[in-house]
Amino acid sequence: MEMLGFTIFGMLLATTLFGVWSRKFSFLGQRPEDFEGKGPAFDLRTHLSGPILCEGMIYGPTGKVTSRFVADMDVQWTGNVGVMREEFVYDSGDRQQREWTLTVGNDGSIKAEAPDVIGVGTGMQKGPAVQLNYRIKLPESSGGHELDTVDWMYLVENGTIMNRSQFRKYGIKVAELVATMRKKEAA
Repeated sequence: MEMLGFTIFGMLLATTLFGVWSRKFSFLGQRPEDFEGKGPAFDLRTHLSGPILCEGMIYGPTGKVTSRFVADMDVQWTGNVGVMREEFVYDSGDRQQREWTLTVGNDGSIKAEAPDVIGVGTGMQKGPAVQLNYRIKLPESSGGHELDTVDWMYLVENGTIMNRSQFRKYGIKVAELVATMRKKEAA
């Protein structure tokens, strides 16, 4: 009986330590404030504007590449409100069109809306980084799952945007996306 108690205690301790580690020291532990003053200032209205070429990969829960894609994006801004139209072409030949409405507050806060986003996504731009958090509903052809998404975009010195997103269900990572975004004139 005593051994069972030690085993349960050990499992609880390991779970707690893993939870603390993942919230403080991993991808999920990043905060926009961590990037303030640490590189070129990322302003969505400037850097995510006009025609953009996006290239990326999606990784499954085991870390294997499950899909590759190329996307044409066009982002048009009227003041602090931008409409981003995306057309993805996947390595399977499938195509997907999406449209986001992005609203940037004077404090750098972001609201993001799209037909497949449940509610309104929220985020913040600080220094060379932008973070968005939202809940997405996958198409029925992909299972129709609702996933919690943490989306980070990082501006590098040449103007390229590096994007890394993680998708979770019940707190467990089920997919990850890594992509680059470049203005088409520079591509």
